Amino acid sequence: MFNKILIANRGEIACRVIKTARKMGIKTVAVYSEADRDARHVELADEAVCIGPAPSKESYLVGDKIIAACKQTGAQAVHPGYGFLSENEDFARRVEEEGIVFIGPKHYSIAAMGDKIASKKLALEAKVNTIPGYNDAIDTPEQAVKIAQGIGYPVMIKASAGGGGKGLRVAYNDQEAHEGFASCRNEARNAFGDDRVFIEKFVEEPRHIEIQVLGDAHGNTVYLWERECSIQRRHQKVIEEAPSPFLTEEVRRAMGEQAVALAKAVKYQSAGTVEFVVGKDMSFYFLEMNTRLQVEHPVTEMITGLDLVEQMLRVAAGEKLAFTQDEIKRDGWAMECRINAENPFRGYLPSTGRLVTYRPPQEMPGMVRVDTGVYEGGEISMYYDSMIAKLITHGASREEAISRMRSALDAFVIRGVASNIPLQAALLRHPRFRSGNFTTAFIAEEYPGGFTGAPAEDAELSRMSAVAAALYRRTDMRETEISAQLPGHPRKVGKKYIVQIRDRCFSVELEDIEGGQRVRCGDLNHTLIGDWVFGAPRFEGWMDGEPIVVQVQRHGWHWKLFHAGINVTALVLAPRAAELLSLMPRKPRPDLSKYLLSPMPGLLTDLAVAVGQEVKAGERLAAIEAMKMENVLRAEQDCVVAEVLARQGESLSVDQPILRFR
Repeated sequence: MFNKILIANRGEIACRVIKTARKMGIKTVAVYSEADRDARHVELADEAVCIGPAPSKESYLVGDKIIAACKQTGAQAVHPGYGFLSENEDFARRVEEEGIVFIGPKHYSIAAMGDKIASKKLALEAKVNTIPGYNDAIDTPEQAVKIAQGIGYPVMIKASAGGGGKGLRVAYNDQEAHEGFASCRNEARNAFGDDRVFIEKFVEEPRHIEIQVLGDAHGNTVYLWERECSIQRRHQKVIEEAPSPFLTEEVRRAMGEQAVALAKAVKYQSAGTVEFVVGKDMSFYFLEMNTRLQVEHPVTEMITGLDLVEQMLRVAAGEKLAFTQDEIKRDGWAMECRINAENPFRGYLPSTGRLVTYRPPQEMPGMVRVDTGVYEGGEISMYYDSMIAKLITHGASREEAISRMRSALDAFVIRGVASNIPLQAALLRHPRFRSGNFTTAFIAEEYPGGFTGAPAEDAELSRMSAVAAALYRRTDMRETEISAQLPGHPRKVGKKYIVQIRDRCFSVELEDIEGGQRVRCGDLNHTLIGDWVFGAPRFEGWMDGEPIVVQVQRHGWHWKLFHAGINVTALVLAPRAAELLSLMPRKPRPDLSKYLLSPMPGLLTDLAVAVGQEVKAGERLAAIEAMKMENVLRAEQDCVVAEVLARQGESLSVDQPILRFR
């Protein structure tokens, strides 16, 4: 076994590898860019080496710097994590040539499977089901349109070197095929340095299900069951689970056997994933093979009891697999939510900045796990992907795994940057998700106009009103104890309040009881018990005999509350104050309809219009790159450009004006 390894990555996955290496008694070396000097993985590793400026193309993507760091520190092997150089054939070969072990498959396996066009041809030879399509690189948008017409819409336009949702578009007509081809090439060129694009048929009502495989250098290959990854947004996974609620045992076994056949065909050594698209009739087709550790590998670890990073290390050190296919267990159900720095209420736009508050839920072995690469006070950078953490739960059944995940999300406090926790919580309570009846189009179908939050019934708003009023009264009572108050004018704490949430008003009356309050909210009665500490970001206690966790943030008379996907701002007032407030005039919002504002922090990579230009609705105005994704801004209506307020190449902040229209 190795004495020292280098992790050629950052963030959550670097911390994850360090954790297993430490358990095995292996010393670790971290590499970091100048932007990551204070990152968590740097602190956790035994040694750390700076490899360049913040942009990944000048640091984490420079193989020479990684190899130099190995030689400098005496690292015997390199674990690439996922992303960056993890599926780069040239890097894997160079590492091997330098006498350093690549903790992953051999370079020839990466070459065969990392290229989507070559991998489809190999899959056909290995008798693996494949999707109809055009498997050679396409040169022009016009050629792409012609091929798409021949296959029949809808089609999927994919970058050959793509991954993680980058360099992928679904086209339903000629215009979308033409534009999607250009966008795919641009994203692929920027993210992977390879702009080859191909086209294949898009399967209707598809589910995305993948098989985890593991092979050693002695010819042994097994599959570790499947992962259901159909809950996606723009082809990026949001929630993953194992096993799939859709597959039968027969189909599960057939997919596993085909995945093993493909892995054996390329002499695969290490952990890898064979991805399939599965139709509503359970027909399945090979999509691609990821020759690396997947982001969602923890759900497989939870149901099998295997540490996949440990298995990768053992295989790379030349050991045989210690188990056969028949010995791999499948215990219970596991689920993973990707917690990303993005604002689901603003079209899922990236959010960067400082993590002012970062309080993950308490980990419980075998039940709740948090994989992260950040810490409270750290920065979410615009240079890298948006992942903050991965939240994983396990239960004896799917329903138990969901229940634990809902409680864990309620307890996960993130402030300073926006996160997708409200979306995750809303998905977990959605009846269609709970039933297991969903496809990769689930989010688009259920939230066609964008995410606006989980729907809240009157009973739920009543519960939130009760929490807001009870916490406000506890705070009010505490403030009466502050010294140096004006003699003869003691502060009076009432028991009746008006709570305004959205467009609703609730009349609330409180009665103190041991450990909490009895609350009457309109026609509903609640009992609230809990020892809340003033200023704490969470209220943890019992409501009506059931455990409850509510995230709490006070702003004067306003209380921001989050629970079970419901995000509300409650205004708590005395009845007389509420009466007077109703008489106050409302200040109109400024008219910003004549401006194009930057919806996110990022780099203005393209400014497609000039002063005086007439623009039609739907036409491209600008493009902003943030967290390795290109975001195109289009005109919402016909207009004329009056003024250009930002320069191409400029770093923009949220809501910074880019254009003014007449």
